[in-house]
Amino acid sequence: MAKYLLDDAVSIPETAFELSEHLGFSTSKPAMWAWYEMAGSVLSHYVIDQQARLEGLFNWFYNDLGFCVRDDYFSVEAADLSYCVLKRQGNSTTLSILLILLAKQLDLTLEAVLLPGNTVLKSQVNDVVKYHDPLTGKELSRHQLHALVRGELGNAAKLKPSHLKTATLKRLISRMLHELKAGCIVSHKFEQAMECCNLLLQWHPDDVHLNRERAFIAQQLGCIKVAMSDLQHFIDLSPHDPVIELVKIQLKELSQHMQVYH
Repeated sequence: MAKYLLDDAVSIPETAFELSEHLGFSTSKPAMWAWYEMAGSVLSHYVIDQQARLEGLFNWFYNDLGFCVRDDYFSVEAADLSYCVLKRQGNSTTLSILLILLAKQLDLTLEAVLLPGNTVLKSQVNDVVKYHDPLTGKELSRHQLHALVRGELGNAAKLKPSHLKTATLKRLISRMLHELKAGCIVSHKFEQAMECCNLLLQWHPDDVHLNRERAFIAQQLGCIKVAMSDLQHFIDLSPHDPVIELVKIQLKELSQHMQVYH
């Protein structure tokens, strides 16, 4: 797989399409042409009233174009923006990215909020802030937002102000890469999953949990030395992590595995 370097000068949808092509999921040109067609067509829904414009965008996106949630929600296809544009199916992140881009064409403010396990949309029309489910376009109450957080973190979890911070472009692309990685692992595409980890570590070199994930993927690929190195890195930098004893056991088992084969 050719080396692809992430830098901070990212843009959407270009970076997302390039990542999909780099990982071998789809070519970027058909997706880019499909995007250009949508970006031009949405302009016909420009009306003076901002609220009517936002409602028109959602109606056009879900009802006229038929965008919807993909059935195999945790698949690579659901997390791939190129696939989402071409097949009009996605997950909460890919659908959010498209709506953010289309809203920009209509001079509307839509932003991504990265709740644990779910991406939601935040709109601001006439100084009124609302949250929306990108799978349907429907408005979400604070109670529903809290339910999403509890569904991911447990019933005792609180809805914190930090949960509702809008995401930078870098964080949004990072979430997409995390979801692509998860889809690769589910479908046993471990080489692509490894590359997702490598790309994420370019941006987040201090995230030792990525090293632990990469160790698991490397083990599936038979790269035992890489796995051991990543686990040791995790142990060295996170001595008080709740899973540290489990990681030490994993490292010991891999070390014994190496001795057997050498």
